[in-house]
Amino acid sequence: MGKTWFEGSNDINCNIQEMQSSFEKIGELYTNVVSLMPGLTSVELVKEGSDIVTINTNEGEMKRTNITKKVEADSLILEFDEEYKAGKMVTAKSHFVDEFVSNSTGVNHKMVISNVKAPGFLGFIYRSFGSSNIGNALLKSYKTYFESKESD
Repeated sequence: MGKTWFEGSNDINCNIQEMQSSFEKIGELYTNVVSLMPGLTSVELVKEGSDIVTINTNEGEMKRTNITKKVEADSLILEFDEEYKAGKMVTAKSHFVDEFVSNSTGVNHKMVISNVKAPGFLGFIYRSFGSSNIGNALLKSYKTYFESKESD
């Protein structure tokens, strides 16, 4: 893993087994989680494979590749590369590691985003000021999604 751009965590009120089963349909899961991000009004799954997911949003195209999952009885670790094309203005590339570990209150989710590359002036703005907004919004989206599934 390269230079860390964002690192954060939160607790999710759900059980690890329910979470692990959601990751069997990775494209559906990512589409649902991304749709909870602020400012996204349109989110559509375009492509899904064993280690790739492509999603179109009203802001651009999100391609997650090299997806790996490590599943154990009380944990789940996901790792992937992401290329996000926000219109024609900026393309950001990054590496994600999401670690979900069962604890006494549910599941702790730790997210690390690293190796962020985004060229140009808008890329500089993205790299310089976007980390906490994007990282915290993703953490909150996972929490909202899984906690709403628990209440179903």
